[in-house]
Amino acid sequence: MAIAFSDTDIEYYMEIINRTKQENPILVDKYLMGQELEVDAICDGQDILVPGIMEHIETAGIHSGDSISVYPSQKLSRKNEDIIMEYTYSIAKELNIIGMMNIQFIVYDDEVYIIEVNPRSSRTVPYISKVTGLDVIRIATKVILGNKLKDIGCGTGLYKRSKYVAIKLPVFSFEKIKNADISLGPEMKSTGEVLGIADNFKDALYKAFIGGNIKIPKQGNLAISVNDNDKEEVTGIAKEFERIGFKIFSTSGTGNFLKQRGINVTIIKKLSEEGANIISMLEKKELDFIINTPTRGKIESRDGFKIRRTATENRVPCITSLDTANALLSCIKHNRTENEIEVVDISKI
Repeated sequence: MAIAFSDTDIEYYMEIINRTKQENPILVDKYLMGQELEVDAICDGQDILVPGIMEHIETAGIHSGDSISVYPSQKLSRKNEDIIMEYTYSIAKELNIIGMMNIQFIVYDDEVYIIEVNPRSSRTVPYISKVTGLDVIRIATKVILGNKLKDIGCGTGLYKRSKYVAIKLPVFSFEKIKNADISLGPEMKSTGEVLGIADNFKDALYKAFIGGNIKIPKQGNLAISVNDNDKEEVTGIAKEFERIGFKIFSTSGTGNFLKQRGINVTIIKKLSEEGANIISMLEKKELDFIINTPTRGKIESRDGFKIRRTATENRVPCITSLDTANALLSCIKHNRTENEIEVVDISKI
């Protein structure tokens, strides 16, 4: 699976696909760069129960298992919440679901679209169960055995909103898998997840990053190297990092773009140029973290691939989504320490 942004991208991917004989059709979908949301729902044939609506921090296009997921939704309008509930009920009834299902949605230009429906439990069930205090699997099992939601006593429709915010953050094992590209996309790469719970979004996000063993530096050296599609968006991120005290490094393409927009950038050499470059800086631990969004393809000879692998092997955080970079930036600006964060007893939720 891959996302093509131009005709050139389509030609590139089709050439790779057609290197081997295709027995099945190639499926082409329209890609909408919107807000992704998902629900786990229980249906008894008559009514549904939705424990909560979860939203992803990363824009649609990154696999749901690799996205940072937030409950309750922070941006969803009441109108679109009602539409999601209406769609969920209609789909459950039409598919004759008895038990659990998971639906993934996109909100794009204030319109709700459906990505996919899975008639099963999903990886988000333990997550939504912990933060709502609702024993989702127990309820779903009772429904499968013939009980009705109204008789179980858990209610129907959208379950009451928790006073806590819960954030699921994926965990990866890239350092253990030789030559694996760490860039995220439609194919799932995470090998686990951690959960941050607090009474506000920023503390929950901070807990999730700490739980995922991601360092949150207050200041330091940041290297930025992004593809052409992301240069405009990364400008605002770079400005904020510079404002709070980070020194910005970049290769010439991204660096000159940022310089033209008033950001003080130190240009570092490309891998093909002699002398100190981003690889040597990573190996010498001279960079605190990297923002690197990949260009087309996952070719090991590309500079971006080598940069991401070197960062991983030297345990330097490497962020490949600008949405994730914005989330980390908000944690840094939150300016908290582990000693200041309160513990939440999930057994009492």
